[in-house]
Amino acid sequence: MIAIKVPPLGESIVEATVARWLKREGDTVSQGETLVELETDKITVEVPALQAGVLAKQQHKEGDVVKVGEELGAIEDSAGSGLRPAAGDLREAAPQAPAGSGLRPQAGDLREAAAASGKVAPAARRAAADAGIDPATIAGSARGGVVTKTDVMAAAQVSAPASAPASVPPAPAQARFPQAAAEGGRPLPAAERFPQAPEAPLPGGPRPAAGDRPPRETREAMSTRRKRIAENLLQAQHATAHLTTFNEVDMSAVSAVRERLKERVEKEHGVKLTYMPFFAKAAAMALAAYPVVNAQIDGTDIVYRHYVNLGIAVASDQGLVVPVIKDADRKGMIEFSRDLSAIAKRARDGKLTMDDLTGGTFTITNGGVFGSLVSTPILNYPQVGILGLHKIQDRPIAVDGRVEIRPMMFIALSYDHRIVDGQQAVLFLVRVKELMEDPAAMLIS
Repeated sequence: MIAIKVPPLGESIVEATVARWLKREGDTVSQGETLVELETDKITVEVPALQAGVLAKQQHKEGDVVKVGEELGAIEDSAGSGLRPAAGDLREAAPQAPAGSGLRPQAGDLREAAAASGKVAPAARRAAADAGIDPATIAGSARGGVVTKTDVMAAAQVSAPASAPASVPPAPAQARFPQAAAEGGRPLPAAERFPQAPEAPLPGGPRPAAGDRPPRETREAMSTRRKRIAENLLQAQHATAHLTTFNEVDMSAVSAVRERLKERVEKEHGVKLTYMPFFAKAAAMALAAYPVVNAQIDGTDIVYRHYVNLGIAVASDQGLVVPVIKDADRKGMIEFSRDLSAIAKRARDGKLTMDDLTGGTFTITNGGVFGSLVSTPILNYPQVGILGLHKIQDRPIAVDGRVEIRPMMFIALSYDHRIVDGQQAVLFLVRVKELMEDPAAMLIS
């Protein structure tokens, strides 16, 4: 037996939640194949098989909290697992010919016996379930008579025509048009002449019976990540002097630049030009002008960072994560767009590493992609500033004494008032507004 243990999960992380078993007990596994996924407060960790064999046992079920080094299960070496039965076992399991007949079991009989004795590959078992086929009825073609996915697919193709409903012959004219039929010259009753059509199915399927209604309440345990998110948000509220200031940006100029360049950028560089690189550039320049917004409190000291590791809040199926783009202030918009696209994909796929999630100095969150018009973002502690972006919406504004309709966006800066004064926060946000409304200034500053 080879123990499957919880691997090191990263700095200061000592426990995780069993998110999903990809293999069941009795499944064959290859060396390096992922057995189980563990969810920490930051990332999802895949635990691979260190050796080929059979998953003999699972010591923890999905949802259990496990610690680093704890045993998750065990793999039995395929050499001693009984995965490949001896020829004698197959002969014993195969149908026996009558005594004295001189007949020997055929190879197909041995394969059927193997299938009937449960030698079915995991992928074949899932494919058979999807196709509604009993894998025990399929002759396996792999070594030892194991039923493979290919065997199941072939069996499904053979059974499909047989299971298809027989064509219904067209009804005679009298049956199709009962109003034309009569007995003794008398027309049929209206109920027979115009039979009621079957009731159309309701959208989304039939209505459940009273006993099938879902319960009024359900309960589930918080995942490790959700618990840590809650702890961090409470810490940010309790450990900081949290305050938010607002402004609004006329997005006309930057929208025109983006519309003019986005096709060219995507064609030449293979990345989509969104609004985020413009805001990232503007924020980096504003942080250079007001470095206290990029600082951090360490005891009684203020640590000023002369670089910008920009965190971008990303919503994923596992919850909110904030991957970090290192040295964002030294990247051009194309390079930033490429890095942002790559790290966002890793976040959605659950492939982020600890390095992707640490070292941030300032954060941008964009609730506008979900339709938020205005919000007060919470600090990503121990950072002291976070910029909130929102939905672009056409609104009437005064321009040189005239009322015009412009694409406008509210922006918000939440900051730690312990070290960031209101004046610095407001001036930082005004600087971002100025740069976004005159994007050419980002090139010459």
